[in-house]
Amino acid sequence: MGEINYDEFSFFQENLAEWDLDVEVPSVRRFFVSVDGLRQLSGLQWKDADPSLVMLHGGAQNAHTFDTVALALQQPLIALDLPNHGHSDASPFGSSAIAAHATDVAAALEQLVTKPTPLVGMSMGGLTSILIAAAHPELVSSLTLIDITPGVNAEKAKHITAFVNGPTSFDDFDDLLARTIEHNPTRKVSALRRGILHNALQRSDGSWVWRHQQHPKSELKAPEVANLWDKLGELTMPVTLIRGMAAGSVVDDDDEKELKRRVPHAEIVHVLEAGHSVQGDQPLKLAALLGRFAK
Repeated sequence: MGEINYDEFSFFQENLAEWDLDVEVPSVRRFFVSVDGLRQLSGLQWKDADPSLVMLHGGAQNAHTFDTVALALQQPLIALDLPNHGHSDASPFGSSAIAAHATDVAAALEQLVTKPTPLVGMSMGGLTSILIAAAHPELVSSLTLIDITPGVNAEKAKHITAFVNGPTSFDDFDDLLARTIEHNPTRKVSALRRGILHNALQRSDGSWVWRHQQHPKSELKAPEVANLWDKLGELTMPVTLIRGMAAGSVVDDDDEKELKRRVPHAEIVHVLEAGHSVQGDQPLKLAALLGRFAK
C-alpha cells in the first residue's frame, strides 16, 4: 500500500455511523501548550468554551480514543495527548513515567482550565490522574478512573502489554492492521483502521511506526512514584471507578474491595459488554456516565 493521506478531523462521520449517532459534529481544534519552556503537550479542544471535562487516554493511545464519547456528550471538553503520545512532545523519561506525566499535565491544566474541573483518566491516564488530583485539588473537582486501579499489575494487564510491546516497525499498513485485528477480534475493522491512522505514522520509506514508539528510548531514571493507593485515600473529592465487565478488563473484585476500603465514598459502576477500553467498546454508555460529572 502506498502513501496514505491523513486528516485527523476527517473521520468523525465514521464515528457517528458506527454508533448510529444523529448529532452535529461540534467545533474541534488541535492545540499545543508549553509545559516546561522546551516541550509541549497537545490535545483536542471540543467546542470553544471552558471545558466541562478533561480526559486522559491510556498507554500507547492518544486523545482520539475519546472521539465517539465526545461526539455523544456534545459538551465542551479537552482530550489531552500524554507526553510521548499522539502529537505531544517526548518525555525525557519515556512513555510510562506517570509521575513525570502528572507534572506535565498539571502544568498544562494550569493554563487550560479556569476552575476545578472533572478529570477522567483511562488506564495509565487514570494512574496519572490520581497523582494530579492528589497534588492539585485546585485543578480537579472529581476523579473518574476507567478500568484501572493501583492494584492492576503486570499479570492482570499481560494481554494489553503483549500487544503494546510488539514490533516497533511495520513494513506496510496492512501488516499493522492485521496485527491490530488479531489482538482486537471483537472490534469493527473500520474502527481499528481509523484508530491506527490516529495512532501511527508513515515514514518516508513507506514503513509505519506507532506514535508512542517514534521517540528514542529514554535512558533516564523516571521519577519515583508515590504509593497510589495512599494518594487515592487522601482524596476528598468525588471518585468513581468505571469497570469493564467483559473479557479484557484489567480490574478485578479485589481491586474494587481495596478501592472501597481506601475511599469509602467512591462510586463503582460496572459496564457490561466492555473490556479494558470502555470508550471503544461502549462509548455511548461511557458518555452517559460522564455526562453526570460534566459541569
